[in-house]
Amino acid sequence: MEETRKYIVQFVFILVGLIYCIKLFQLQFLDETYGPAAEDNILRKIRDYSYRGIIYDRNGELLVHNDPVFDLMVIPKEASVKDTTKFCKLLVITREQFITKMDEAKDYDMYQPSVFLKMLSIEDFAKFEDFLVDFPGFYPQVRSLRGYEHNSLANALGYVGEISKPKLDRDTTGSYKQGDYIGISGVELEYEKELKGENGVEYKMVNVRGVVKGSFKNGRRDSLSVSGVNLTSTIDLELQQYGEWLMEGLAGGAVAIEPKTGEILSIISSPSYSPGFLSGRLFSQNFAELTLDSLKPLFNRATMSVYPPGSTFKPLQALIALQEGVIAPNEQIFCSGALVGDHAPSGYYNVFKAIQKSSNNYFYIVFRRIINRNLSENTFIDSRLGLEVWNEYLYNFGLGKPLGIDIPNEKGGQIPSPELYNRIYGENSWKWSTINSISIGQGEILISPLQMANYSAAIANRGYYYTPHIIKEVGESGKPKEKYLEKHDTGIDTVHFGTVIDALEAVVNAPGGTGFRAAIPGIKVCGKTGTSQNPHGEDHSVFIAFAPKDDPKIAISVYVQNAGQGARAAASIAGLMMEKYLTGEIKKVWIEDYLKRGHFIY
Repeated sequence: MEETRKYIVQFVFILVGLIYCIKLFQLQFLDETYGPAAEDNILRKIRDYSYRGIIYDRNGELLVHNDPVFDLMVIPKEASVKDTTKFCKLLVITREQFITKMDEAKDYDMYQPSVFLKMLSIEDFAKFEDFLVDFPGFYPQVRSLRGYEHNSLANALGYVGEISKPKLDRDTTGSYKQGDYIGISGVELEYEKELKGENGVEYKMVNVRGVVKGSFKNGRRDSLSVSGVNLTSTIDLELQQYGEWLMEGLAGGAVAIEPKTGEILSIISSPSYSPGFLSGRLFSQNFAELTLDSLKPLFNRATMSVYPPGSTFKPLQALIALQEGVIAPNEQIFCSGALVGDHAPSGYYNVFKAIQKSSNNYFYIVFRRIINRNLSENTFIDSRLGLEVWNEYLYNFGLGKPLGIDIPNEKGGQIPSPELYNRIYGENSWKWSTINSISIGQGEILISPLQMANYSAAIANRGYYYTPHIIKEVGESGKPKEKYLEKHDTGIDTVHFGTVIDALEAVVNAPGGTGFRAAIPGIKVCGKTGTSQNPHGEDHSVFIAFAPKDDPKIAISVYVQNAGQGARAAASIAGLMMEKYLTGEIKKVWIEDYLKRGHFIY
């Protein structure tokens, strides 16, 4: 009996010990609740957020920088706020907001830190910092947001925002975490890989009140953040600001390019917004406001809107006809005005006069010669074959497809192809007389302001262009991305450009030229006005130009919606912007007055 009692006591001790061992194992290895809680009592993992790369203009002016801000973090299990009124007053939030944010933090994780309040400015955090010790469980985390010294270029630069759940799920690199910022539009999105940098991490020793006592193991487990790559843009900020001022109150787009490089000097979308409007604590509220704005300031009209080019398309028609040999430079063609209504009088026209006077009937005849080539005995097949030849030239000029600018969501416009007309009219059911409106840049042809500026640059270069781009140097390379160094040939021989360019000069500088408002004293300007028909209201004002004639340094296109003839608003804006860029000052102040007073509307 005594022996039995001894075994029972031993069994009970062993059983109790086994139970303690099992419970200890469960607490240490299986239960995820106590591990983080215990560890967070001595260690705190703090992300060291990298600084995004800075962006400069072509002259070294700062376009985008970083402003330090503070995220107030909270660990709900450790949090203690005895004076809620004082806490809310210091952070300028309501009691209801406090309760909501604490509930969100608890739902996320009781033992892990999460953001309680985002993006406190240095000034706002300074008011709270002295009382931080009174609120255990809360601590600051330094990060940055985008800052701007100007109110320009918002649509092109784009904006940065918190990474969305779908984007986070698609991230295969593992370099993003919930709460990280990412480029959402514009250059910020296109160059996200270069701009983002690499985040680091710091491990800090903290006491039970959350006060940092120093680095853990002298920082041996820490990793430093790596700043993003800086970018130098092609933009001339002074020209950009001036162009935006000229287009205040107007809707449309303008693009200025350096012809010899494809570098974009200015890219304007109007109406727009201040880039700082989408940076900071009010991002969501401000974004919703812009989204609901009927004027669509978030829509980049320079790269995403497409319009019929109108008469600005006529120089290209002449170049194609000359290259194909269906006309000669000095060939006289009689235009009676019988084919279509025309503001140019009846008479004989050659290439020079037809461009200068903008004869609709001349270009109807020229386009018919391009399309009807007697390549087939069937008129309908012949028109299809001719249109295919015409299409190829337009594609060579970068029309009908995205050019590949380093701003996302560029639209390619529309170049009417045989496939398009087959869908509209049926195969072998259309010919020149069906589609002749495109001979003067109307009908189914649609082009963006960016494409028009590039087309103008290709003429200025007498037959080639570089893909337009907005970033001149990536990091310290001194170069843009490789694809922007590639030269594109238009397929038009250099010899054919002389007559066309002479005519474009006459449009601006000859007596009675429709582009006279774009003239610059002492500089030979070449340009072409256009009126883009708009079935939904007033016509659009269009103008393309480049200068100086013999050594082009700027090519430009301007679209002003519902502003009527291209000789008015568009030519005025283009001329003033070229004068500003080439001379650094404006002498034609009466053109500024004409434009800003809205005298072009009559």
